[in-house]
Amino acid sequence: MSGHRLDLARKRQTHFKKTKLNPWLSEQWCVGQMTGDDIWPREDVLYQYQLPYDPRHPFIGFDERPCFLIDDVGALLPMSPGKAKRDHDEYAKNGSCCVFLAFEPHTGCRDIEVRARRTAVDDAEFMNTLSELHDPHAESIRLVQDNLNTHTPGAFYEVLSPDQAFELAQRVAPHDTPLKGSWLNMADIEFSALSKPCLDRRIPAFDA
Repeated sequence: MSGHRLDLARKRQTHFKKTKLNPWLSEQWCVGQMTGDDIWPREDVLYQYQLPYDPRHPFIGFDERPCFLIDDVGALLPMSPGKAKRDHDEYAKNGSCCVFLAFEPHTGCRDIEVRARRTAVDDAEFMNTLSELHDPHAESIRLVQDNLNTHTPGAFYEVLSPDQAFELAQRVAPHDTPLKGSWLNMADIEFSALSKPCLDRRIPAFDA
């Protein structure tokens, strides 16, 4: 039996050599060609990054990330001499929530809010809070975000009076990332930094 397995392994190696296949390698590729609709938002976002800091027109990256609520079910075996702490692999799903994050690269300021949902109204409420607390004296907020359908100034009218909603819509100047270029938003980097010490674990409840 062992000899038969050895013959099969040799045949696979020979097959890979003949066909020049490297199954352990992978490459990324992009569907379609670059058009003006792809180039324009890329250049626009990169141009915003290179502008000097202006407190009257702050530059902020905004993004959301879903977070699944997972609770431990099995018992925890505490650490003992010669043995590490042991967690049971069984878990329970308790729904999900969403983390809203705004990052100002010039000052390093971050604003984070956890919400039960990710709707247009939630987005509008976060934008209103960002406008009032983060930059109350700014003339406009240059906002980098992806082109998600919940990012619409029309939702401002769901949480504010018509006059306030129009004023907020005029104050927030969105700069959408291209369809396949959300990585241009530095808020993604902040989410990566947040995930390692905080989100990369089981969180059982919304208020945990």
